[in-house]
Amino acid sequence: KMVSDFMKIIIDDKIPYIRGAFENVAEVVYLPGSKTTPEVVKDADAILTRTRTICNEKLLAGSSVKFIAAATIGYDHIDTDYCDAAGIKWTNAPGCNSKSVEQYIASVLMVLADRKNLQLKDLCIGIVGVGNVGSKVARICEIFGMKVLLNDPPRERAEGSEKFVNIDRIKEEADIITLHVPLNMKGEDATYHMADDIFFNSLKRNPILINSCRGEVVETNAVKNALKTGKISGFVCDCWENEPDIELELLKMTELATPHIAGYSKDGKATGTQMSVQAISNFFNLELNNWQPSGVEPPANPVIKIDGEGLSEQEILSKAILHTYDIRNDDQLLRADTSNFEQQRGDYPVRREFPAYTIKTENVEKKTLEKLRQLGFIAPYRVPI
Repeated sequence: KMVSDFMKIIIDDKIPYIRGAFENVAEVVYLPGSKTTPEVVKDADAILTRTRTICNEKLLAGSSVKFIAAATIGYDHIDTDYCDAAGIKWTNAPGCNSKSVEQYIASVLMVLADRKNLQLKDLCIGIVGVGNVGSKVARICEIFGMKVLLNDPPRERAEGSEKFVNIDRIKEEADIITLHVPLNMKGEDATYHMADDIFFNSLKRNPILINSCRGEVVETNAVKNALKTGKISGFVCDCWENEPDIELELLKMTELATPHIAGYSKDGKATGTQMSVQAISNFFNLELNNWQPSGVEPPANPVIKIDGEGLSEQEILSKAILHTYDIRNDDQLLRADTSNFEQQRGDYPVRREFPAYTIKTENVEKKTLEKLRQLGFIAPYRVPI
């Protein structure tokens, strides 16, 4: 083929591990999301994007774009109604960062347990939204020995009530509530401002609330009131209304605050890129269906040594989890300067998930080693005496 016969793909230059994927089969243009304009996409066949490029009629009308791939789980930046009407196929990367959010929540729980002197195995956690992320969070909470309540009305309608509870039961019994819902503006499963005054006023146990899904799911003034009046005993926030211009009063009131990075492990980003490349390949028959990202940076300290002498199981698990990711570092950075919220996301340091680490232990019981394995750590083994 001559290059002129090649298809043309516009790629957001912040998508990691993507360079080199399409160069043999397409003309590739790398641009910042904000520079992806109607002029640029006019003669393009495909767009590979993140969440910052609004893919709507204004961008796409009169272009030759046939396919849009978002290398993220979110797709609220794609006007799906317009694309469907215009015959433009689109895809996202559902679940690509679910293990990363699992790691984030694990770090949150261990830091809260340490600060508030909590035994996780004595606590009940309510998980609202049990999709790719929520189901993984449920799994780790079970490994920690917590009582887990699952709420997911769409899944409950599809699968029956056996493993799900209604939101009222979570409001009554949960010591911690964590939100993992998509942002739906309307309909019976609307989640916009789901956590509003009515929600907070009906909580029975003054739980800690965690939001790592979408900022608009929690109403800012309502959560501030709930903290002031003790309706909740703490708020952990990764997603904010009006990002990046976040509410500074709320930031001061949070237990832990991060700049929308729960899903930002390198593993999650690599998976999102891989899913997008394969989707474009499938659509255009490019024979890249087995493409794998390369060059994912190893963690700085891949071996975790733990001497369990005198430590509880929770303390051992906490050591392992916080070695891979300690949320307090991100919390400190955001509190120090909120003006570079986007930069903190863009320049996010290397974070690798549990399977990138090997554990060497002494004085650790077999059942605890098994839990480390279940979390995904590689072959925790006893150091020979």
